[in-house]
Amino acid sequence: MLKSTDHIASFAKGLRVITCFGAATPRLSIAEVAAATGYDRATARRCLLTLHAEGYASYDGKYFALTPQALRLGMSALNALPLPQLVQPWLDQLSEQIGQSCSVAILDETEIVYIARAAQRRVMSIGLMPGSRLPAHATSMGRVLLASLPEAEARALIARADLTPRTPKSLTDPDEIMDSVRAAHRNGYCLIDEEVETGLRAIAVPVLDGRGRTVAALNTGMAVTQAPAESLIETYLPALLKVQQNLKRIV
Repeated sequence: MLKSTDHIASFAKGLRVITCFGAATPRLSIAEVAAATGYDRATARRCLLTLHAEGYASYDGKYFALTPQALRLGMSALNALPLPQLVQPWLDQLSEQIGQSCSVAILDETEIVYIARAAQRRVMSIGLMPGSRLPAHATSMGRVLLASLPEAEARALIARADLTPRTPKSLTDPDEIMDSVRAAHRNGYCLIDEEVETGLRAIAVPVLDGRGRTVAALNTGMAVTQAPAESLIETYLPALLKVQQNLKRIV
């Protein structure tokens, strides 16, 4: 158990302030950070000004934004993980074999975090790279990862997620999302059709360790064609499962 004397409260507050920034909130005022964290304005101000003084945030007199230097924090964590180095050669080979972009991601609360990617062509309007995040409930990899959790835990994460639809086909009912998560658990894969972005389909399988435990998810995504979405199962699932088996020997 952590002793109170070993906990640096100011450091913890600074970390929480950093997590306020994201794709939807790239620029924040002191008042907005205070509201997001629950800190008073004075505490939020000190944390933000410290980040600015250390080069981790820019400041225009009203709004703060993280600088590229802040990327070092996340990249240091990714570089310290052995999994990206283990999966990248297999991703590269798979991507060349099937002619589609392939990715591996892990679960972080209500989101997935990309840790490795091999891109053939850009099929999403947003560029994806290691460190990119997407909502777990709306993605093929996210549902595979949620399927590896006890059902109560998966349902709790979905309840906490922002279920705002990303496309007209997005599932927004928690029960329907859980049905899809259960199907991913039962089938050993998850297929989504234009739920995270219009014009994009994806299919994912779990990445398993030597004990059969899910440690990440592997997927491939492609543009929508006239063929039914289920055609991805026949076309791409065997290749994904083959990589899954090879990774199981080394992860």
